[in-house]
Amino acid sequence: MSGHSKWATTKRKKALIDSKRGKLFTKLIREMMVAARDGGGSIETNARLRTVVDKAKAINMPADNIKRAIQKGTGELEGATYEEVVYEGYGPGGVAVIVSGLTDNKNRAASEIRNIFSKNNGNMGDPGSVGWIFKKKGFLTVPKQGLSEDEMMSLVLDAGAEDMVSETETFDITTAPEDFEKVKAALAAKNITPATAEVTMVPSNTVKLEGKQAESMLKLMDALEEHDDVQNVYANFDIPESVMEAIESAA
Repeated sequence: MSGHSKWATTKRKKALIDSKRGKLFTKLIREMMVAARDGGGSIETNARLRTVVDKAKAINMPADNIKRAIQKGTGELEGATYEEVVYEGYGPGGVAVIVSGLTDNKNRAASEIRNIFSKNNGNMGDPGSVGWIFKKKGFLTVPKQGLSEDEMMSLVLDAGAEDMVSETETFDITTAPEDFEKVKAALAAKNITPATAEVTMVPSNTVKLEGKQAESMLKLMDALEEHDDVQNVYANFDIPESVMEAIESAA
C-alpha cells in the first residue's frame, strides 16, 4: 500500500497543475459522460457519477461544465462517444502496470499506449498478464491534522472499512468497493474531508525500485497519465520517499 499511497499523494499535488492546463478537466468530463451514459444522470442513484462529480468540484470545475458533461452522457446534448479500454504491461524492474482509459479510437489509443511503454523501458502485455495482481478497492487518505488514530480506526471500521494504516502524514483507509460510499459518508458526518477518495486498483504485492529504475518508472507513469485517453494508471512499485519527493518538487 505504501507505493500506492505515495503515488496518490504525488498525483494530488500534480492535479493542481494539471487543472490549470485543462487536462484534468478534460479527463473528468469524459468520465462523467460515460458514468452518466451507463448509470443515469442522477448523482443520488449513480455512485460512480457522484464520485467523479466530487472530484470535479474539488478542483473547482464550473457547475455548468459538470451539467453539460452529464447531459452529453445521458444524450440530452450531443457529444462524442467514448469506449472504455484497459491495457496491461510491465514497467522497469518488472513492475506490473494497468492503464484504464476512455477513447473514441481504440486502435489509435492502443498503438500510442504501446509506444509509451516502449519509449520508457517497459512493454505492453497481453490482457490478463498482470491483472491478477490487483484487486478493486475503495481507497481514502485522510490528513492526520490532530485526529486520533484510535478514534479514526473505530470510526472507519464501524462504517465497514477493511483496514486503516497510519502513514507519516495520513491515515490510509481501504474498503471493499461496495462499502466505499458508506465509509466516505461516515467521515463526512464527522466533518472529515479525505484528501483522496476513489475506487481504485490495489496491488497484492509490490516491487521495490531505486536509482535509475525508480526514475524510469516515474517517467513512465507521467507519460501514461499525460496521454489524453488515459484516465488512471495503477502500478505495484514501491519507491523510496526521497525519490518521490524529488518528483513532487519537479511537478
